[in-house]
Amino acid sequence: MKRGSPTGIFAVLAAAFLWGTTGTAATFAPSVGPLAMGAAALGIGGILQAAIAAPSFRRERPALSSQRGTVLAGAAAVLIYPLAFYSSMHLAGVAVGTVVSLGSAPIASGLLERVIERRRLSGWWMLAAALGITGSAVLCAAKMHDAPSETLPTVAGVILGLVAGATYAMYSWSAHRLMNRGVGRAAAMGAVFGLGGIALMPVLMLTGAPLIASAQPMMVGLYMALVPMFLGYLLFGYGLTRVTPSGATTLTLAEPAIAALLAVVIVGERLPAIGWAGLAGICASLLVLLLAPATQARAAEPSRSSELPIGQEV
Repeated sequence: MKRGSPTGIFAVLAAAFLWGTTGTAATFAPSVGPLAMGAAALGIGGILQAAIAAPSFRRERPALSSQRGTVLAGAAAVLIYPLAFYSSMHLAGVAVGTVVSLGSAPIASGLLERVIERRRLSGWWMLAAALGITGSAVLCAAKMHDAPSETLPTVAGVILGLVAGATYAMYSWSAHRLMNRGVGRAAAMGAVFGLGGIALMPVLMLTGAPLIASAQPMMVGLYMALVPMFLGYLLFGYGLTRVTPSGATTLTLAEPAIAALLAVVIVGERLPAIGWAGLAGICASLLVLLLAPATQARAAEPSRSSELPIGQEV
């Protein structure tokens, strides 16, 4: 496997850019609620992931059957994640909702490993958690200070962002566990995302009428499902064959930066200086998690689970 191939780097950055556009794209369909948008994006995208993985399901069926609990846990997280993520952006704004959701996911992953796998949390992780929590608090306070009338929606949005980060960590852990136990990457991702996508279909049927009410919201929904969710994951998978896992994960830090920038430039959201300081704290938290010696040492160990992206939202 090549390390740092230009085509691999480009593919990962392209995926991160596509993922970073989801919040801004959703604002072009204001009549569509966050539940409908989330269900359409990851529901349809997840089913498409399962469709391209279908050839591998037959040969992987015994392994998947023996790990059905892990598959169901991951699928449940896929069901909850987009509903929490898009609701977080709807309530707290694109920049705050995206950054809190993405910034909390690595911290949630560490806690999950500590509780389930009994891994000791390092001092570097503690520092990263402190930076991330402080950054989120500052970001929330800045938003509420700038618009006091939005205090309750902002707090609710931040809480939902933390739920999104936790469920992202859960479905990532589930797919990692499947691959560590002998399930191929395509089958693991297809099973978790496919079942989650199917579970999202009733939500889409109940809330999705505005998506087909006119051409613009329909195009936004199709864009979300086909481009960031489907194409984005294909690009990331391609990039992982040409970039080391730690390098690819570092490159995906472009996503929250892109999301925040688009929210300010295109959507017209405003963050005071202290808000940008909060964003910087969350980015510093992610950098510590990715670049700390213990993190690098774990990333260097060869394993099939390293094929799964850590730190992306759909």
